[in-house]
Formats: sequence, structure tokens, C-alpha cells
Amino acid sequence: MKIIRKSIILIAVFSIFGCENETKTPLEFKEIKINMKKKEVVYQVFTRLFGNTNTTNKPWGTLQENGVGKFNDFTDKALKEIKDLGVTHIWYTGVPHHDVITDYSQFGISNDDPDIVKGRAGSPYAVKDYYNVNPDLAVNVENRLEEFEALIERSHKANLKVIIDIVPNHVARNYQSLTNPEGSTDFGAEDDKTKTYDVNNNFYYNPGEAFTVPEWKHGYQPLGGEKNSLADSKFEEIPAKWTGNGSRASQPDINDWYETVKVNYGISPEGRKDFDELPAGFENENYKKHYEFWKDKTVPSSWVKFKDIALYWTAKGVDGFRYDMAEMVPVEFWSYMNSHVKMKNPEAFLLAEVYNPSLYRDYIKRGKMDYLYDKVQLYDTLKHVMQGHGSTDNIPPILNDLSDIEHHMLHFLENHDEQRIASPDFAGSAEKGKPAIVVSATSSTAPTMIYFGQEFGEPGAEDLGFGDPTRTSIFDYGSVPSLVRWVNDKKFDGGQLTKQEDELRDFYKRLLNFTINSSALMGNYQDLQHYNHQHTEWYNDKVLSFVRWSSDEKLIVISNFNADNTYGFELQLPEDLVQKLQLKDGEYNVEDQLYNTYASTLKVKDGKANVRIDIKPLESFILKIEN
Repeated sequence: MKIIRKSIILIAVFSIFGCENETKTPLEFKEIKINMKKKEVVYQVFTRLFGNTNTTNKPWGTLQENGVGKFNDFTDKALKEIKDLGVTHIWYTGVPHHDVITDYSQFGISNDDPDIVKGRAGSPYAVKDYYNVNPDLAVNVENRLEEFEALIERSHKANLKVIIDIVPNHVARNYQSLTNPEGSTDFGAEDDKTKTYDVNNNFYYNPGEAFTVPEWKHGYQPLGGEKNSLADSKFEEIPAKWTGNGSRASQPDINDWYETVKVNYGISPEGRKDFDELPAGFENENYKKHYEFWKDKTVPSSWVKFKDIALYWTAKGVDGFRYDMAEMVPVEFWSYMNSHVKMKNPEAFLLAEVYNPSLYRDYIKRGKMDYLYDKVQLYDTLKHVMQGHGSTDNIPPILNDLSDIEHHMLHFLENHDEQRIASPDFAGSAEKGKPAIVVSATSSTAPTMIYFGQEFGEPGAEDLGFGDPTRTSIFDYGSVPSLVRWVNDKKFDGGQLTKQEDELRDFYKRLLNFTINSSALMGNYQDLQHYNHQHTEWYNDKVLSFVRWSSDEKLIVISNFNADNTYGFELQLPEDLVQKLQLKDGEYNVEDQLYNTYASTLKVKDGKANVRIDIKPLESFILKIEN
């Protein structure tokens, strides 16, 4: 039996790249108190691609040619393997019924017009029916909702919580629900279309003008130019609605979100808010107070519709939502929406896209979001470092700037909107993502998100039609080569993975499982960057180091971003940190916890400490100090 002792873990990080706006301001020590005991890990999976083992991958290929994954492909075995990777939540992307260019008319589903659909498989963010699921994903289309409900049940059985998308900013141009609950009507069904705007209209209109399909440019043709009776550069919409990205033109540009229409939340074209605003200081109130605030208020029709949609899926066992482009919807709506969800499920996981840092605190505190993407600060900075033209000195100021909301800023290196790490336009090598994911996963108490295939080093190289290589297409039918090898004819055992892919997945598995079982990663943080710039001769912006600790576990992390050089050095711990860690003069054995192949000695003398580190290119350690 292995004896478990109180431990200290050291995590430090190194990078090869040149200095960029070098910052040497020390981070202020922050005491972090989080009710949650352990970190969370979200596994985002593009549902239609997961179980598809058809390797044809023809550009603009049909469902019959390129194949499609199904809900049933997430077997008990598949879900167990995802759980064992170190995952707590699974985000099934592309579940709500969105436009697709596959004929399901025999099931009472109207065909979708290629002139307002991106790709052949369609964008998951052009939702056509919020009360049902994508028919592509069902073995039996008539029972598609029941098949998804069974997937929710299997996921819960595997101890995975389920997240799906809700896209409140826009819906498909041809929104039409076949399964509205009693008392619910479609978006726009009750609109006064003679008005550009009315507080209870679901859409904005251009009265007297008809919608015109965009002018196709740059050689683009719907379906790649294939003949289709509906691909005639026409789509009947009278009067024209405003487009999802806010374009008011009756003929949107090809670069607009022309496949969608903007939802009206009670904001007039001049920017007037025709709804109650939250009182001053309400950012400090909990979701119950927010719920009470809205109980006696009249809110716009669109608010009620999306609240009802969220509660519909909550009642079916969905544990949370990822909200697309949340900052394009007023924060007051989120207070209303999220407080209603939390009243039904206080543990609901609510994640949103907000890319303007000046809005972060508003959407977290007044909008009652649990988590936002940390994209424009941490992700973008890590990407620059991995690409070789960024400085790790820029990372500690980001963590410091977000320290009051750090728990709410979800970390990721890949998702469906971003380039794959291994793609030539990003880092060109999945190995370069290893030090970055260590930093991403260990530098805060926030959840970590992994995009399916990231753990194999998937490069996203396929040109499937509408989607661009370097990203795994979300618009086209196809399969993901590295994932196909892991699926291994539905055995889900990695039997066809290359040695490099298998080793990379093992690395992710070791790291993620460590993070979800570490108390220190839900504890305190202190930067070592500034101190080592001052006290270690070799120290420069090729290095990043920080400390994490709790009452029973103490961490420093070590990763080398350099793809070519091995580093040997004495990492310094300042006197104030030694006191916080309650280290006494003497020597402490340290051993790596990721691979258990590295050991060293932490030496403490006169209240200061140092530990010898010898670290190879792109290598990472998590060192535990035995008391």
C-alpha cells in the first residue's frame, strides 16, 4: 500500500520565444476561496463527427458518401473512455435541429434551401427547431428525441454531466418547430411585420423589402456548384429580416451570417432598452434575488421563448448550456434566463462566449454566468508563445488582471472555432501544445476545456467543402482521421492510433486526471516570474513559473516551451512564499507526478528555497515535495 503524505507540488513553465513587451511586475498574492472542491474538465465533441468511421472525406460529400456519426455511437464503452481521460462534463456540440441539406421530408421535415445554409451538413448555430434534435444524429429519425434522451441517460451513468448549445442571438432564417410544447409558438409567428421594430417582435424587419440571397463571390457556390432544385439564388422572405450578425441589409454580404436572423430582445434600432434594468448594486446579489426581481416584470417575448427552451432541456436532464455569442444579447436577459435555470438546477453549468474583456464582470456578476471563454487574453497569448513570437512574460499580468474573476474564466487551447494546434497555421506540432496545456490546466481554479481529437494531435487537414482546413469542419459531412483510429471500428480502444498519438493521449490523461483530483489547484496562486527575473541569471521570457497550494497540497509547475533546448537551472522561491508554504530550513525530496521519472531536492536555507531542474524540450513536470 502506498502511503499518502502531505505534499507540495512545484509547477514551472519554460518557453523558447523572444521577448515581447516584457513585463516584470510581480503578481499580488491572492487568497482564493472556492466552494467547489475539485477542478472540472469539459470535453467538447462535435457530435456528428464522433462515431463516423467512413474515411471517404469527399469535398462537399453527401451524408451517404461521407457518412455521419450518431447518438448511438456514444456507447457505454466510449463514454467510459472519455470519462477516464479525466473529464467531468461532455459538451455535445450540434444537437439542436439545425438546417441540413439532406432530405427528411418523409418525416414531415421541410427541406432546407442551400442558398441559406453554410456547407452541406449545415451550421449548428443556425437552429431550425429548438424543441427537437438534428435528424442526422438519429438511427431512427422518428425517434430522434428519444435517442438523445437515451444518450443523456448513458452519459449520466458514466458520471458525465451533459452540456448542449443554446444560441439566443440568432436562429435559422427558416425557423420552424415541429414539436413545440403546448402553448409555445415559433419565433416570429406573432410578429407585426409591418413594423421595423416592436418590443414583442422576435425579429427586426425591413417592411416593403424582400430578402435577397447574397452575391456569391470568390468562386463560392452553394454545395460547391452541384445542381440542386433549391440552389437557385432565391429564398422567399417578405419582408426581409435583419441578419444574425446585425446587418440590416435586405441583401446581406457573403461574409455576413446570412443563414441566420437576428433575435430582438427589446432593444430598438436606436439602442433604447424597452425593459426594466437591474438596480445598482445588483451584481452582488445571488441568482435567487435575480429571479425574484423578474417575477413581477413584463419582459419581451423573445426572453420568454428562450427561457422556456432552456427549461425544456433542463427538464430532460441536460446539466448546462454553452451560450453562443452571449455579448450580442443584453445582460439583463441573461439575469432573467440564468436565474430561471438555476432555480430549476442550482448546479447547472452555464458557459458563454464573451470576447470583450470590459464586459466580463458584467456578464458574470449581473448576467449570472458561471464561465466565460478566456480567449482574447490567455488563449491568444499562449498561441503566440507556441507560435514563437510571443513572450511568457505576458501571461502573469493576464492572470493578475483576472484574479477577482479567475474561477469564471474557462481555459482552452482548441474548440470548434479555432485552428487545431497541430495545423501548420497554428503551431504545426501537437507536441508544442503540451507545455501550454499544462499552463492552461493548472494556472487557475477555472475549468479546462479539451476539443475532441486534441488529445491525439488532430491537425484538421481535411478540405471537406465549406469549412477551411486547419479547423475541423463544423459545416460538412466527414470524419476525423485520428479519431477514426481511436474509435477502431467502434471498439473505442485506440487500436489503430500511431505511437505518437497514443503517447499524446496518455499525456493528456495523466494531466487531466491529476487536475481534477488536486486540492491545490482549487487553492492559492503566486507568480515566480518576476522574482526569478531578478534573482536567477539565466531567467528570461523563455520561462514561466508559478505556485499553487492548499492546506494539504502545494504545487509549483514546470514546462519547457522550447522545442530544441534542454534547460538546467536552480529555480528560486522567494522568502514570503516559503513562509506561506510553511517550509522550514532543510531538504525535501521532490518527485514528478506525471511520469514519476524525475526527482530532485528542494533546499531551504535562511527562509529562501531553490530546487534543481533539468528539463528537456517541451517536457513538463509536476513535482511533489515529501515532508
